[in-house]
Amino acid sequence: MRIIPAIDIIDGKCVRLSKGDYNTKKIYNENPLEVAKQFEAHGIEYLHLVDLDGAKSSQIVNHKILEKIASLTSLKIDFGGGLKSEKDLEIAFESGANQITSGSIAVKNKEVFLSWLEKYGSEKIILGADAKDEKVAVNGWLEESDKELIPFINSYLLEGIKYVICTDISKDGMLEGPSFKLYEKILKAPSTEGINKISLIASGGISTFNELPQLAEMGCEGTIIGKAIYENKISLKQLEEFILSYK
Repeated sequence: MRIIPAIDIIDGKCVRLSKGDYNTKKIYNENPLEVAKQFEAHGIEYLHLVDLDGAKSSQIVNHKILEKIASLTSLKIDFGGGLKSEKDLEIAFESGANQITSGSIAVKNKEVFLSWLEKYGSEKIILGADAKDEKVAVNGWLEESDKELIPFINSYLLEGIKYVICTDISKDGMLEGPSFKLYEKILKAPSTEGINKISLIASGGISTFNELPQLAEMGCEGTIIGKAIYENKISLKQLEEFILSYK
C-alpha cells in the first residue's frame, strides 16, 4: 500500500482544515517545499498536493508551488483543487504533476471528465469521490450533490477509471480514525461484468499508525495522511519503516 502524505495550500502556506471547513484553517508551515523535502528524506515517494485556493475559486491558483516541489524533489505528485478546464490540466501537468485528481467536474460535467480520461489515460487521471453520508460532495466540499457514492464510483470504473480517492468528509481532519466500513463497502460492492478493478486510495481521519496495516489488509491501494503527521500522531520514521517493510 502506497503512503501518500498530503500538503494542502492556502495563500502559499501548508495548512490543514477540519471537515473541509475553511474557517478551521491551521497553518503548519509557511514553506510547503520544506515539508515536501522532509517527506522525501524519509523514503516517501508520493505526495497529494491540494490547491485549496483553487478549489474555492474554481481554477488553478497555486501551480507555482507545484512547480517548485516537482522540480526540487523527486516526489510523484497528484495534484487537485479547482481543476475545471483543459487549460487548468495543461498548467498542472506542465508544472510537474504526475497525476491530477478531479471530483467536481466528474459530477457536474461527465463529458469533459471523460475527455480528460481519454486524452491523458487512466494512469494520469484520478477520480475524487468525496462523500458525506454516502452522497458525493463537490467544490471543495462546499456543496453536496444528490449522487450516491458507490454507483457514482462504479459508473466511472465502467468508463475506464482506475484510481479513486475517497474521503469521508465527516472524518477528515478529525483524527478519529478512517472510514473503514465505507471503504470495505466500496471494495466489496457488487461489480458489473467487465468493470475495472478499483485502486482505492483511502483519505481522511487517519489518526494512528496501527490503522495503516488495517487499510492495507482491506485492499486499499494507497492511503493519504495529513493531520496525523502534522500533529505528530504518526512519525515520519514510522512511515519510513512501514514503506521499507513492504519492499
